[in-house]
Amino acid sequence: MQNAETVLDVIRERGRKGLPLERLYRKLFNPQLFLMAYGRIYSNRGAMTPGVTGETVDGMSLAKIDAIIGRLRSESYRWSAVKRVYIPKKVGRRPLGLPPWSDKLVAEVVRLLLDAYYDVQFSDHSHGFRSGRGCHTALREVVNTWKGTHWFIEGDISDCFGSLDHEVMLAILAEKIHDGRFLRLVGHMLKAGYLEDWKWNATLSGAPQGGVASPVLCNIYLDRLDQFVEQHLIPDYTRGRRRRPYPPYRDIENRIDTAKRRGDLGTLHALRRERRLLPSQDPDDPGYRRLRYVRYCDDFLLGFAGPKHEAEEIKSQIRTFLRDELRLELSESKTLITHASSQAAHFLGYEVKSQHADTKITAGRRAVNGEIGLYVPMAVIRDRCARYMQRGKPWHRNMLLHDADFTIVDKYGAEYRGIVQYYLMAQNVCRLSRLRWVMTVSLLRTLAAKHDSTVNKMVRKYKATVDTPDGPRRCFAVVVQREDGRKPLVARFGGVTLRRQHTTVMSDVQPVMGNRKNELIRRLLAGRCEMCEATTGLQVHHVRKLADLKRPGRPDPGPWIRQMAERRRKTLVVCQKCHQRIHAGRATVSTRNRSPESRVLGN
Repeated sequence: MQNAETVLDVIRERGRKGLPLERLYRKLFNPQLFLMAYGRIYSNRGAMTPGVTGETVDGMSLAKIDAIIGRLRSESYRWSAVKRVYIPKKVGRRPLGLPPWSDKLVAEVVRLLLDAYYDVQFSDHSHGFRSGRGCHTALREVVNTWKGTHWFIEGDISDCFGSLDHEVMLAILAEKIHDGRFLRLVGHMLKAGYLEDWKWNATLSGAPQGGVASPVLCNIYLDRLDQFVEQHLIPDYTRGRRRRPYPPYRDIENRIDTAKRRGDLGTLHALRRERRLLPSQDPDDPGYRRLRYVRYCDDFLLGFAGPKHEAEEIKSQIRTFLRDELRLELSESKTLITHASSQAAHFLGYEVKSQHADTKITAGRRAVNGEIGLYVPMAVIRDRCARYMQRGKPWHRNMLLHDADFTIVDKYGAEYRGIVQYYLMAQNVCRLSRLRWVMTVSLLRTLAAKHDSTVNKMVRKYKATVDTPDGPRRCFAVVVQREDGRKPLVARFGGVTLRRQHTTVMSDVQPVMGNRKNELIRRLLAGRCEMCEATTGLQVHHVRKLADLKRPGRPDPGPWIRQMAERRRKTLVVCQKCHQRIHAGRATVSTRNRSPESRVLGN
């Protein structure tokens, strides 16, 4: 049986060469792919959230994988309806689909296969839900290559996930996947329906938000839009090597040369100041056009160097293509044409503008003019600050008063680092100093309220200094000493320099599966219960989070809690009998029990 990575490499190579895929359905019979899928998604938050069947990741086993593969072989596998819930957004609510665990597992295998084949064929301008790409790579493309943009065309597709046409989706897949069984499986997944208020509803279009395979299906669908823009719009609206010289600018240069020959220094300085106020190249050159494009999932942005009426034409052509070819509609309220210099486009949470500064001279020229700048929206700063304020000033957070000091500081620190690190590409990232002050006061007031103390006492107790690449910075830290010579645990708030970073370093760690690298899969394949050392009927017991093991007031049902807590694991490989005892609260550990590491390594 082929290793999962080998299977995906073969599929990836066929995609790179543009060869069609045949007998893809047979790849679903490989248990290694299901183990890889399990290793990738078992730690997701939704893994312990039940769908309509109540099934979760708890109780996962090799036998369950075999049963799923058996149903796939006989083509008797049936997708369950997803459980629909709603999550709030800025305007209204967003529907979210919660499939059962088995469906998540099969969908992840489908996603692995589709992603391996299609990802190497996707456009370089597509950045959403792709390995090694993300929001920062999309923004970096805009900053690095969009100089001279006059107009931004902000694009947003109305209810993109919920509007994907099933017929169009399957037709796109059928062009390169020549396997009827695989296409039927995907078609049944799309049409499984959803359960809302215990009433089944048909899904006539769309892929459920929250579905494991929905992001790659969306990218495959919208790749048609990428091809349309790259193969039709960009060639039609790109011409000329460079703009022609601007006549008034050349006239002043000629006058400057005359003033130099005459030695008229007063006129020379006045002409140079006047020259700085004029563009060197004609901004309205009819022989020069540039159109640039970037997309992140269903949000896309176009930058156009040319007149506004042509930008309107581009927007109209995109709307027509989406409606006629993909059966999608642009959101009129969010699809805007904005002037690059006087207005700001909004893309991925940033404000995007074309810069202009005639007085900033670098290397003897106005290097800033026409460059794209990224900015933190003031609305974002106000919204973030409001979360830590009451009655117009920073306030303590009541929900954290019963947590340990370490947990409080760690939570504040994680929230602050998250927002700062996302906006480090912004030129006005220093504006986040307002958020830092609000969060600092809120943190100190929370600690003071917890200990019935004062802010000044909390400052003296927890103030610290941390070394950064920009030198030492002040912060607040809580240190928890540990036994056995282990390094202490440190929770820290602050210590992040608010300095713009022109480039970002992506730490995109690929989840891997194999007998050596994925610890949970290795323990499951070891074939022994970690409580009684039985070798049959093995299952994996999961908990949502480690904090659940130490909930105040919770009775201790057995040593399995201490075993998971001491090793900081949310999983425990047990036999069926021990698993039943755990849920019944009667589990005990065998006197022959050894650590999972010793059994896996054979010690």
